[in-house]
Amino acid sequence: MPYKGQPVPTTVHHSYRAKVSDGKSVRVPVPEKTKIESQKLYLLSGYFGAATESVTTGAGETSELILTIEQAEYETDQIDKTQAFEVGITVYWDGTKSQLTETDTGNRLVGRVSAAKDASNVIWFILGPQV
Repeated sequence: MPYKGQPVPTTVHHSYRAKVSDGKSVRVPVPEKTKIESQKLYLLSGYFGAATESVTTGAGETSELILTIEQAEYETDQIDKTQAFEVGITVYWDGTKSQLTETDTGNRLVGRVSAAKDASNVIWFILGPQV
C-alpha cells in the first residue's frame, strides 16, 4: 500500500477473486440416456468421484449432478473382482466396465488402495487429485 513520502513510486492494483467452494465437489452435466446411482463412482466431464444423488435421463434429456471429488478415503465394491487389490496398489478407472482395476493400460489413474479386498469384494482407496 503506498503512503505519503514513499521513496519508490508504487501503483496498487486491487484484484478481487471470490472463492466459490473448497473444491470437494463439482457440479457436472449428466448426458442423455444415462442412469446414475447415488454413492456409486463415475467419471463425468473429466472428473472422477462419487455421485451424491441418483439421476436418470432419457432420450433428449440432460441433467446436472453434484460429484464428490474430495481427496479422501472411499469404500467400494465397484472393482474387477478377479484382481487382488492389495494395500498400496494404484487403482485405475475402467470406463468401459464402470469399475476400478489394477490395469493401467487405457484407464485413468484415480487412487491407491488403503484396505485390501475383503471376502465381500470391498476395498477402501484414497482418491487422488483431479488433474
